Amino acid sequence: MSSTLQIFIYPIVVVLAYLIGSLSAAIITCKIMGLPDPRTTGSNNPGATNVLRIGGKKAAIFTLIGDLLKGLIPVMIVKFVFPTEPLLIALTALAAFLGHLFPVFFQFKGGKGVATALGCIIGLNLWVALCAFGVWLAIFLPTRISSLSALTAAVVAPIFLWLFDASISVVIAIVIMDILLIIRHKENIQRILKGEEKKMTFKK
Repeated sequence: MSSTLQIFIYPIVVVLAYLIGSLSAAIITCKIMGLPDPRTTGSNNPGATNVLRIGGKKAAIFTLIGDLLKGLIPVMIVKFVFPTEPLLIALTALAAFLGHLFPVFFQFKGGKGVATALGCIIGLNLWVALCAFGVWLAIFLPTRISSLSALTAAVVAPIFLWLFDASISVVIAIVIMDILLIIRHKENIQRILKGEEKKMTFKK
C-alpha cells in the first residue's frame, strides 16, 4: 500500500474498528432481555462473567459471542482486504479491543476485554487461539476461577504468536492488550493472591 493510501485508509479502518469495539454486548443484551444494567449490578463489569451472575447462561452466551465477534470481525475483514498490511491488521485488533475497554457509546466505561481479545486472536491466528484456549481450560477446570484462567491464557498468547511466526507488530499489539488486561484485572489479581476470588458456578 502506498504511503498516500496509508494516510487515508489507516485512520478510517482504525476508527471503524474502535466504533465496532465500542458496542457493548453486555449492556445491549441486558437491555433486550430486561435485565439490570451490568455496570450497576454484581461486579459492575459489563462482561460475560457478570452477566452470567445476574442473568444466567443464556444472557452470558449472547454477551460472550457478541464481545468475541466485535474483535473477530474487524480483524478478519482487514486481513481479507489488506493481507499484506500486518501493521494495519495489528492496529485494527488493538482498536477493537480499546473500543471494548473505553466505549464511546457508553461514557468510555467498558468491560475488561477478555472475550474481545480472544476474538482478535482468533482472527489473527486460529491455531494460537486454540493453544490459548487449551491453556485456559487447563487452568479453569481445576480452579473454576475465570479471571485466573483468562489472564494466564492472555499472557502466553504472544509467545504462541511468536512461535507461529506472527509479525512483530501483531505480537506487540497483543502484548499491549495483555498489559491492559492485567491492569483491568488488578482487583481480581489481588483477590487471587489472597485466595478470595470467586469461583465460577453454573446454577442458572
